[in-house]
Amino acid sequence: MKIEKPLITISVIIVVILAIVLIEYQKPQENQITQQTKEQTVQTNQNNNTQNQKEIKSNTEQISPEIKQIIKEKEKNYKQAPKFKGIEHWINSPELTMQELKGKVVLIDFWTYSCINCLRTLPYLKQWDNKYKNAGLIIIGVHTPEFDFEKKYENVVAAAQKYELKFAIAQDNNFLTWYAYQNRYWPHKFLIDIDGFIVYEHIGEGNYEETEQVIQQLLKERLKRLQLKQELNTTITAPNNIQTIDMQQSLTPEIYFGYKFYRGNFGNEQGLIPEESINYTIPKKTEQNNAYFTGTWLNKPDYMELISDSGEILLPYQAKAVNIVAEAESQTQITVLKDESLVNQANKGTDLSENSTTIIKDSKLYNLIYAQNYSKNTIKIKATKGFRIFTFTFG
Repeated sequence: MKIEKPLITISVIIVVILAIVLIEYQKPQENQITQQTKEQTVQTNQNNNTQNQKEIKSNTEQISPEIKQIIKEKEKNYKQAPKFKGIEHWINSPELTMQELKGKVVLIDFWTYSCINCLRTLPYLKQWDNKYKNAGLIIIGVHTPEFDFEKKYENVVAAAQKYELKFAIAQDNNFLTWYAYQNRYWPHKFLIDIDGFIVYEHIGEGNYEETEQVIQQLLKERLKRLQLKQELNTTITAPNNIQTIDMQQSLTPEIYFGYKFYRGNFGNEQGLIPEESINYTIPKKTEQNNAYFTGTWLNKPDYMELISDSGEILLPYQAKAVNIVAEAESQTQITVLKDESLVNQANKGTDLSENSTTIIKDSKLYNLIYAQNYSKNTIKIKATKGFRIFTFTFG
């Protein structure tokens, strides 16, 4: 018994070893698996491409000769809308592509949430969205930032909520879609027809009636093409409580304070010195449309920050509305004077309290003065430490 037990054990071990060798011999090597997977992937992709080509060909064949001729004529006069590029986030919508949007009428609006010109167009965009989305209009606000704080996703979301925007917003932080459309302006609207052609565009504010009439024409074409029996509301939109601007008025131009964006209209003789803290004083003589600072201010690429305990900004201007783009890391307060007096109720902006003050914290546009008529006046802002100003804008 003592002899047989080891023999049995040895036999069992030999059988196990042979089984392992056989299994390993039959198992494909790792590089074989990788190669097989690659070959299968390539074959799958080839099959998918073939299927896609068949579908594209089938869809093309389904287009009538009449529509093919229409598209051919459009190609002579219009260019195809570029694809969306570099979109970091989609707000109010899943990701959209121009290919998916063919068959719809698309309005692309380049905007940014601290731009007063853009904000004044939003009431029209909102009403067009409500009025025409069921007829096939898709509005996409391509948000391309002017300042660094406008790149923050949460800031854009907050702006969309504040202005009650329901249409799709594409966050174009790196300007890739902006450049694809060869854009240079905020706001800039592009209208794209059912076949994906850019057939109309408008730069800046205004021309709302003309833009809406083109929307209606494109929607009528879509309804006819798709043989949809749907009545289209052809009235012209007239939003209530909108801030209008008279383009014929000689308004004070937008004034930028960051040294990277500087366009002039800075009155202090010390000027803007990159990354320097400068103690500014107002000269005895001031000029219209120039901004003058007192106190110690740090010059940054796109803003100036008050680093002394207190400081002031003085600006003789011509407009009826005065806005600033501003922020503060910690909450700070400013007091606003018009012609050396507190701003009265008749001239108070939407962000100004009854005592002519407002709290600055969030990075956004603040409306300080909104008078009934255009006139020449002087605004003075009394600020405390930590206040940052990016621009003055007017209306």
